[in-house]
Amino acid sequence: MASHSSKRKTIIYQLFPRLLMPQRREQKTGGTIDENGCGKLGDITPTVLRRIRRLGASHVWFTGIIRHATATDYSAYGIPKQDPHIVKGKAGSPYAIADYYDVDPDLATNVDLRMKEWQSLVARTHKAGLKIVIDFVPNHVARQYRSIAAPKGVCNLGENDDTTCAFAPDNNFYYLPHQCFAPDFPIGTYHEEPARATGNDQFHAHPTMNDWYDTVKLNYGCPPLCTQLAPVGADGAVPATWTAMLYILRFWAQQGVDAFRCDMVHMVPLAFWQWVIPLMHKEFPHVDFIAEVYDEGMYRPLLQAGFSMLYDKVGLYDTLIAICRQQWSTHDITRCWQRTDDIAEHMLAFIENHDEQRVASKQLLDSAEAALPAMLVALCLRNSPAMIYAGQEVGEQGDEKEGYSQGDGRTTIYDYWCVESLQRTFFQRRKLTRKQRRLEQCYQQMLNLVNTQPALSEGRMFDLMYVNPHINRQFAFFRQHGSQLLLCIANFNVQPATISLHIPNHAIEWLGIKEHIYQAHDLLNDTDTPITLHIQADKAIEISTIAYGTHVFQLMTDGE
Repeated sequence: MASHSSKRKTIIYQLFPRLLMPQRREQKTGGTIDENGCGKLGDITPTVLRRIRRLGASHVWFTGIIRHATATDYSAYGIPKQDPHIVKGKAGSPYAIADYYDVDPDLATNVDLRMKEWQSLVARTHKAGLKIVIDFVPNHVARQYRSIAAPKGVCNLGENDDTTCAFAPDNNFYYLPHQCFAPDFPIGTYHEEPARATGNDQFHAHPTMNDWYDTVKLNYGCPPLCTQLAPVGADGAVPATWTAMLYILRFWAQQGVDAFRCDMVHMVPLAFWQWVIPLMHKEFPHVDFIAEVYDEGMYRPLLQAGFSMLYDKVGLYDTLIAICRQQWSTHDITRCWQRTDDIAEHMLAFIENHDEQRVASKQLLDSAEAALPAMLVALCLRNSPAMIYAGQEVGEQGDEKEGYSQGDGRTTIYDYWCVESLQRTFFQRRKLTRKQRRLEQCYQQMLNLVNTQPALSEGRMFDLMYVNPHINRQFAFFRQHGSQLLLCIANFNVQPATISLHIPNHAIEWLGIKEHIYQAHDLLNDTDTPITLHIQADKAIEISTIAYGTHVFQLMTDGE
């Protein structure tokens, strides 16, 4: 077996602290924090962090750390109360930021000490050998945004706006003069005049329930819907919102944050990213920027601006899920990676996050095991970072009706809720079912394998599909580094299969391998008995795989 790789893959574990509770009380649909409870920063103990590290993660993305709009009243602590009519769910969306400089009070054991509790979590996380990712939400804020924790001299967003103008370059918001905010649903006594544009680019006063009605769009000095037209002025001047966002990034970097997952970056002017990331890197060269981006045309400009990771959603995620659902062929993976081959090391691969349906949900695959071949491809195809969502490793289904979320296959981000699979994973492991333990072991083997095998973390890839047009439900590729040669097979079929896999002469020449009889040891399944594979140019080898089989064969000649 090969020695540990000198270059480790980034593996991000997304954890929503609100959903992680040691004790699960009876859960009430649409329940309050008093009724359903809420996970606390203190619940993320050294034991929890060590388990995440042992799973194979290098980073933890703590989702929902910054104070956001909520229906819970914290006014007794000096925190401005939010009108519940413009809050999604009882807990509220973590992307409706109410104070960029504050920690969410829901997560604190002692609300008055919430920043100190966050700082303690930072120290615990780093001590566990994990880096910290938090959200940076630059496109929109809560409708009732008001900072009480900003450093002295930092103005509140909108404080200096000229509200008589629909658009002014130095306004923080877009206004609709002489109009009241009037969505197509009741908002009680909430009053907003003039109305402001809604976060998902709704430049009118009448958003629907399907819009991001709980947020207002931030103005980066661009006229509405002209997001690429805000260059730095000749005198170096920038719009007011740019400077406000720089201060926020600096603040959290000083708090020990190692990376920012930047929300909806394609809805913010590219010129802003080209300005702010180099400034941040001068002061915090180690801090990474991760782009949630769904516009392939922006990939390379964003990398040039300084982003180190880009969501591979509209490419790899969509492709893998379509294959799992038997809508596409495995040959579509080839077409997918070829589009981003020059930037492969920056594409963040995943098959779950908080925006997407759980793979085990009835609405998507109805089987956690059916997604294992997709996870193998996401982790092993290229030298790219990867991400998993807490609960994915034990087959969380997201099928509960939590309140604002109604059993849609997604784990709620709007409600107070205890996710039982997470509780079992981290606090009551004796309650894990045999199936959950087996799945968790599969994930742990995959995630750790990519950082113990140099061929998977820093090697070269050779896609074998172009010479195997007869194969449509399996995907096969070589990974090679130095003398190490791995053959990876993913079976997307519910049935076992025996495939006849052609090895082209070009693969042998390009990888610099020998035509030889190899002993193939399956590193992923740790089989005791290797199989024998005769690698010959332009000849086929026979390989059998189980239903939803995932295999990483290390090919060794006699004496190796």
